[in-house]
Amino acid sequence: MPNHAALTDTTIRILKPPLSGTATVWDTIHGFGVRCSQALGPKPRTSQPAPGHKIYPYLLRDMAIDRPNQVWAADITYSPIGRGFLYLVAVIDWASRAVLSWRLSNTMDASFCVAALEEALAQYGTPEIFNTDQGSQFTSADFTGVLSKAGASISMDGRGRWMDKLFIERVWRSLKYEDIYLKGYADGREAKAGIGEYFAFYNERRLHQALGYRAPMAVWREGAVQTCGHVDNANALTTCSQQEKQKQTAPLAA
Repeated sequence: MPNHAALTDTTIRILKPPLSGTATVWDTIHGFGVRCSQALGPKPRTSQPAPGHKIYPYLLRDMAIDRPNQVWAADITYSPIGRGFLYLVAVIDWASRAVLSWRLSNTMDASFCVAALEEALAQYGTPEIFNTDQGSQFTSADFTGVLSKAGASISMDGRGRWMDKLFIERVWRSLKYEDIYLKGYADGREAKAGIGEYFAFYNERRLHQALGYRAPMAVWREGAVQTCGHVDNANALTTCSQQEKQKQTAPLAA
């Protein structure tokens, strides 16, 4: 029989900053004799192309992505709740790994993706390039129209570009194994509150080895200050003149 008191104490310890990796959390729980696993059964498809939608060229080939707001990406996953699931989209800054915005939905129409995109643009400015897969939500005129109006170049993964999604998949894995699977949300209201708390923790307090043991939002803010001079406040977009933005994007036009 597992020692539940010891398991609780150990789980609390490894889930406090500096946070242990998901593999460590899972191995520790299994070590106490508790069997944990993901629910078996078919997983919902989160990326389906739509015939007739415009597919944009892939712009990231051989590009060094090393500063905030250079490249953003969006992806959709699913969050199990009760006896069903919800779809979850997130907009992520590639260089800093910061989750800029997110939305839950019980349908796969484009509206929740557009809402997340508009929130990220309003709070964090406009990226030079926005990269997605070729799912119908991201190729829709509603989604690409917002990006075009904002002045972002649109990039879409082609076949064989699975490597580009690795960093997003790591965000999804961290969220699911450190939060969703452990808490087992009963409904959408619980999931929305819990995922919001996790992303706040992830952005501000979860340290990443790849970022020099800094939190994603700290890296984003540091890069924003270096690029545009200063940040108005902790959550707002950078103050950056149009001339400065033209200088930053000039190499892309060459």
